Amino acid sequence: MRFTTIFKRINTRVLYTVLSAFVILAGTIMAIQYAKGNYRFTQDGFVKESGLLSANSFPNGAQVLINDKLVTATDDTLYLEPDTYRVKIIKDGYAPWEKTLSIEKELVVQTNALLFPSAPSLTPLSFTGAENISPSPDGQKIIYYTQTASADAQNGLYIIEMGNLLPLQKSAKQIAEDVPSWNLAQAEFIWAPDSNQVMVIANGHHILLATDKKQNIRALADVSIKRKQIFSQWEEEMYLRERQFLAKFPTEIIQYATASARNVYLSPDKKKLIYTAPKQYVLPNDIIPHVPATNTQPEERELQPNGIYIYDSEEDKNFRIGTEPDPTDQAQFPHKYLLTTDLGSPIDSNLKASPSAFMKLQATSSAVTATNFRTYYAPYTNSYQWFPDSRHVIHSWADTIKIMEYDGTNDITIYSGPFAENFTYPWPDGSKLIILTSFSPNSPLNLYAVELRR
Repeated sequence: MRFTTIFKRINTRVLYTVLSAFVILAGTIMAIQYAKGNYRFTQDGFVKESGLLSANSFPNGAQVLINDKLVTATDDTLYLEPDTYRVKIIKDGYAPWEKTLSIEKELVVQTNALLFPSAPSLTPLSFTGAENISPSPDGQKIIYYTQTASADAQNGLYIIEMGNLLPLQKSAKQIAEDVPSWNLAQAEFIWAPDSNQVMVIANGHHILLATDKKQNIRALADVSIKRKQIFSQWEEEMYLRERQFLAKFPTEIIQYATASARNVYLSPDKKKLIYTAPKQYVLPNDIIPHVPATNTQPEERELQPNGIYIYDSEEDKNFRIGTEPDPTDQAQFPHKYLLTTDLGSPIDSNLKASPSAFMKLQATSSAVTATNFRTYYAPYTNSYQWFPDSRHVIHSWADTIKIMEYDGTNDITIYSGPFAENFTYPWPDGSKLIILTSFSPNSPLNLYAVELRR
């Protein structure tokens, strides 16, 4: 009898242990599945399997419509059955954002919607005229010339430091007074790669001008004799930086970019490439291992002549964003080619020993040399250029400036009106877009900031 009682107690303990283990295991499995988005109660009822839509926007507080049905406001996470949805994000005072998104089982898709004001305000950056404008390679400074100030001493070269966070130092500062005999309105500017100096070429003079202080340009040493050596040293620095950044891209893309493509520009985060295809070519599929929850917009891997594309190295996606105009005038539409054509091999010892070997950007004409350097650094004229967030590009034609996402969607008109077509440039933090315009026939062109944030 006693043995039977003990046996029953043991069986009861085993049963409790087994039941407890079963409950814990079942609960763990359910928790894992729930975290993945499965077994959810949604507005459409119980869903056994679902994916996640992270509906986020900047600024937030925008309405989220899915298939034209208002469901929530940003920022929020929604659980949806795997399918394709038309997602629209709207907010008063901002241009709407819309995209067709594919939701996959247990994966998260983010909208990352950057909303732009539908009627942005304009803020003047210069007041006495601005011409002969040139941005620095790091995108933090702009040099320009003015000759219409009320006092002669205020005419000359100015610098706008866009990266300066001090409110009292956001206005343009003069770095050189005008010298009429130099004809600075027609001067060529060639920036050093570190953006701390700019070579001014004017009426046969070649001087190196620091950008952080005011100087008397007539007192500066002429570097005409050393200009080729200086340009070679700068080009070597650009070449080494280019090698460093391109080395992170897949070999197949680098081979095409260095051997065939033109107008190749790295995104600010160095993870994407914008480029123009000179002829038909097919990019291989699956260059990198498959990445889950990638951009679901249709891509183009069959390249067409003069097509403008963006390649995303993180997701191995290639999107067409436009077509380059037929370049009948090379001077009007200069092309950029990469300096690095030997990425697959060590740096040539001859190049290391002789900085003068870096001569690709130099030409017999100072104007052409300046154009080559300027085109290498960034396209800021009628072309596509990167927005600072690396997710958008800017393009302008005729009297319209637009910003669109790197996958070709949400092509939003930012500004429509008069502006000089030879200059459009973003503020480093993406809060503004700089244009050159005049709103009166009797006033000179000035730099204005199109405010993109409120």
